[in-house]
Amino acid sequence: MHPAALEASYRMGFTVGEHSARHMRRILRVFLTRWALDRVSDSAELALTELVANVVRHVPGRRCSVLFLREPYGLRVEVADGVAGAPHAKVPDVTAECGRGLAVVEGVTDRWGVEERRDGKTVWFECDG
Repeated sequence: MHPAALEASYRMGFTVGEHSARHMRRILRVFLTRWALDRVSDSAELALTELVANVVRHVPGRRCSVLFLREPYGLRVEVADGVAGAPHAKVPDVTAECGRGLAVVEGVTDRWGVEERRDGKTVWFECDG
């Protein structure tokens, strides 16, 4: 896709695997560059990686949809899946192999949250540009 053709949003459905986050970060980076939001790239890419990892670990079938939105204040990213129930950020156990993802999202973004839907949930974060 030619960067000039990019609009203020991008939505795509995925079946994710162990290496999907790398590809999604590349797509996000293209949009951030086009939207002149390079300064939030590191934080947004890390937060996206954590949300995709949660889908890989916790969503049967590993299906999700991803939405990138250019907002007046900066960036909003949404990852929606078909599993009901909101995830919770835990106080991280530094010796644990997992369980720190949402704490990382909280630490590197300006806002994050969960919207429960009839058919699952959407986990989102925002980075001010």
